[in-house]
Amino acid sequence: MADVYSQTGQKLYTAPLGIQAYSFRKSFPSDVAKTLDTIKILGFTEIESSGENMSPLAFKKLCDERGIRIPSSGASYAELVRTPDSLALKAIALGANYVMCAWIPHQNGVLSFENAKQAAIDFNRAGKMMKKYGIIFCYHVHGYEFQPYENGTLLDYLFANTDPEFVSFEMDIFWTQFGGGDPIALLKKYGGRWKLMHLKDIRKGTKKDLTGLTSPENDVPLGTGEINIPGILTEAKIIGIQHYFIEDESNDVMRPLTQSIYFLKELRLQSGGIENN
Repeated sequence: MADVYSQTGQKLYTAPLGIQAYSFRKSFPSDVAKTLDTIKILGFTEIESSGENMSPLAFKKLCDERGIRIPSSGASYAELVRTPDSLALKAIALGANYVMCAWIPHQNGVLSFENAKQAAIDFNRAGKMMKKYGIIFCYHVHGYEFQPYENGTLLDYLFANTDPEFVSFEMDIFWTQFGGGDPIALLKKYGGRWKLMHLKDIRKGTKKDLTGLTSPENDVPLGTGEINIPGILTEAKIIGIQHYFIEDESNDVMRPLTQSIYFLKELRLQSGGIENN
């Protein structure tokens, strides 16, 4: 901890500014190039994206022209099970090092033990295949994994029953907290198995559950909700997370995004604490 707080007043957030493509889900379908222009103007230099229904090489070219890198590509669970090798090749074409999956299929809003058990098997198999191509597989936590199981949760089961050599994790801090998890405690507990992070905040007083679903109105700009963003970023820096993607699921994205960017840029380290100037 001492290293993180050693230089008073330095910026807390020093990673590249990243965006999750889903934030621009309304504009990408109509004009990919124009949307990427907006992303560039906002100052983003990294994007997590599957290519927005273009060929991977064509999408990468558009990003390269704007100085935007693609560290991570998304995949559905079905794709992960059927064609992990194709996903790895697509990631390579995009220039990505990671493939992430953000949803485990389950019924009636409840992730069961059997769902988690099968997911662990599928993640190990897919992750092993992807590693042969030099790609790291990450499961994106979505909040429904906090169903109680033995002395912990089904998320603990997934960590315990996936091979660290083949399976890593992406923390979505919104969904982690929405499902009843403690983001900082989980970063401390599982350390380097966390490779990626989605940055977003929850409206204060939002009712939480284990569905992994809530109204877009509950997604608010960073620093205006209830999540301890500075504390999370501090611990993420300690364990070595290098890629962070702001994901804004609200319906009118531009103003919230600019607020979130400003918040990140203004965060400062302090000796013995953190301040937001």
